[in-house]
Order: sequence, then structure tokens, then C-alpha cells
Amino acid sequence: MFQGKKIVQPPFLKVGDRVALVSPAYWVPQEAILQAAETIVSWGLQPVTAPHSDHQNIDAYAGTADERAADLMWALEDDSIKAIVCSRGGYGSLHLLRHIAPEYFHQHPKWIVGHGDITVLLYVIAGAGVMSLHGPMAFQIASRQEPATSLTRDILFGTVPQYKISGNPYNKTGHAEGILVGGNLSSYSSVAGTKYQLSDDQDIILFIEEVEESLHSIDRLFYMLSLQQNFERVKGIIFGTFNSIRYDLQYGSVEQMLITHLHAHDISVCCGFPVGSNSCIPLIEGAPCTLDVTPDHALLTYNMEGDVTPYEVDMATPKLIKEKQL
Repeated sequence: MFQGKKIVQPPFLKVGDRVALVSPAYWVPQEAILQAAETIVSWGLQPVTAPHSDHQNIDAYAGTADERAADLMWALEDDSIKAIVCSRGGYGSLHLLRHIAPEYFHQHPKWIVGHGDITVLLYVIAGAGVMSLHGPMAFQIASRQEPATSLTRDILFGTVPQYKISGNPYNKTGHAEGILVGGNLSSYSSVAGTKYQLSDDQDIILFIEEVEESLHSIDRLFYMLSLQQNFERVKGIIFGTFNSIRYDLQYGSVEQMLITHLHAHDISVCCGFPVGSNSCIPLIEGAPCTLDVTPDHALLTYNMEGDVTPYEVDMATPKLIKEKQL
């Protein structure tokens, strides 16, 4: 577990840098990896694929746990590789925790990009004291999912966004400061509160999203999280997208249900942030940030090195519009 207050910010990329495509969890067809590589080339970078990227284990995983861990360690150890893009989530990242010590990420800090099941690795990386990027993976980069793909490219090159989100009736106004952590609720709750977490002296801003779960499962997972996670250190919460949810409880929305868990806490809440499986606007995990929620909007600002460029998320379109002023 990381015991210091300062979290390492990996170096931003430069034209010509090498980027590894690694599959820590489910297998993805080679065609998607090749198409993602083409997009990465268009960014001015050099993609390289992990040695076991074409392996498949029990018709699900991208190789055995040993092979997947070896690929991730290969990308970390190679100093010529400056960033790692995960190919796909699904399930399997949890298997790697017995193979890679958290300190290894601190010894080899570089931008690691992914979401969904990759939330497990991002949680460990933040706990090791390194920033990472909760963003689109190879199969989404291959299809050039916008605006997430362009924003991810911008962040990797050092343009740090500032997000302004339209108001939501379930928002809770306030100001929050902390380290941004989170991701897929099922994956996050599997490791929250374990030895991999940030040190207890770190306040956090938590974000969660979920896909293809029932309301009662989400309620159970969030309740578990509230028991595992010391919510006194949670200063702000960002609820992302909840896609393909089965409504087996009498609530009008996931947000309406989850907000009932927070009445006893003085926590700023932003609902409707476009982060999730179908709209993966990139978020910088492990970064110190501020969350300001007003009746009209919510503003997420990173307090880190880089050129901060304001963006406004237009939920009606939905697309991102660059602005000079927020």
C-alpha cells in the first residue's frame, strides 16, 4: 500500500513513443488489436503487441494468468514502452494480483489505459501511488469511439481536460477535493478496502458505473462498498452511466436508489457523468482533483501538471465542445 501523499504522474507521451497493446483479461480478436494499432499510428505513436496477445484460454481469457501477467510485466519493464492500452475487460484482471506486486507499478510508472474489469488493476495502481487512465480500450479505439478516443489521445500527450457536466435532479451540491478513484462497481467492490487501497490519510472522490446488472445487485454491491470503504474519506461521488440495467426494484433510476445510501453523509454528488461501457469519457485515476456541484452543473478539475483545456459535455447531443471559458 502506498504510504505517501504525493502520487506519481507518469510522463506524458511524445510523437514516436511506443505504446503496448496488452490483454490482461478477456480475449479480443486480433483484427480489433490491429485496427486499434492503426488508430495509434495515426496519433504519431508506435504500437507494439504483447507476446501472448493471440493466445486464448478456455474460450474466454487472453491466455493463462501466467501469460497475461507476463505480458503486462513485459510492457512495464521495457523502458522504450511509454504507455499500455488494455485490449478488453470482461473478467480476469483479478487473477494477475498474485503475480505482480503493487510496488512494481510504482517502479515502472507509465500510463495504463482501460476500464470495466481493468478497474481492478487501476485500483491497485492508484494504491501503489501512480496515476492511470480510466478510458477506452483497444476494441473501442479500433472503432474510434468519439469523443472518448480523441480525449484519451489528448491526455496521453499532456492536454488535461476540465469537465463541465449539466445539472441532474439527483445531484447534491457542494465542493469536494480528493484523489479520483473508481470504475466498474462489480470490479471495484471486489478489491475495495483490501491491502491494495490508497493509504487512509488520502481523501478520495469516487466514481462508479455499471452495465448489465439488476437493481438489486447494484444495491447490494454499493452497500457492500459502503461497508468495505471508509466513507468518511469519500468527499465526492460521481455516478457514471448504468447501461442495460434490469429494473427488479421499484425505483425510477439507479441514481434514485443509490442516493438513498448517502443521506447520512456530507458528500457532493454528480450524476449522469458519461463514463461507462458505452460512453467512456476518460478519467485520470489517482489524480488529485476538485469536484464542484451547483444546481446548474458539476465541474471536475484536475490539480496536476499539464496544459488544462476546458471541455463541456453536452448531454443532449452527446458530444464534447471545447470552450475558452467555463
